[in-house]
Amino acid sequence: MRVRPAAPADLPAIQAIYAHAVATGLASFEEVAPAVDEMRRRFDDVLAHGLPYLAAELNGRLVGYGYCTLYRTRSAYRYSLEDSIYVDKDFHGRGIGRTILAELIARSEALGYRQLIAVIGDSANAASIGVHASLGFLRVGTLRSSGFKFGRWVDSVLMQRPLGPGDGTPPRQ
Repeated sequence: MRVRPAAPADLPAIQAIYAHAVATGLASFEEVAPAVDEMRRRFDDVLAHGLPYLAAELNGRLVGYGYCTLYRTRSAYRYSLEDSIYVDKDFHGRGIGRTILAELIARSEALGYRQLIAVIGDSANAASIGVHASLGFLRVGTLRSSGFKFGRWVDSVLMQRPLGPGDGTPPRQ
């Protein structure tokens, strides 16, 4: 498997992976999958901020993707990012998500960010919680019943991992 920067040509496959996640799971609280054009707008926004957007390829097939966005836009949050990772339904459980997340961590640290935050849909999402925990994320909170999807209330799990020196030193201004 190879993890590389995603390219515009990857967006149809990325959209298909995400559309399946939206339609069948609770990782995303979107209820209608966005079209490729909207995925392109989001992709361009990530790149415009200089943030990582990665694709995982296996034997020439895109099998997963992940990216980081600004955690919040207010200036005091400028050293914190949020990660998002999705893996093709036929490739779950093969370490693809973990490999993508490890690369997102490394790239975010290299960019000088200090905190990486995961907002995980569904407190029963053991796979995502486990992948994040395996790479040093701590569970820092649960937003109970913060979403309503598929006819039921769904929690959001908050996990956080320091990047580089974390909050041990002030950032370079």
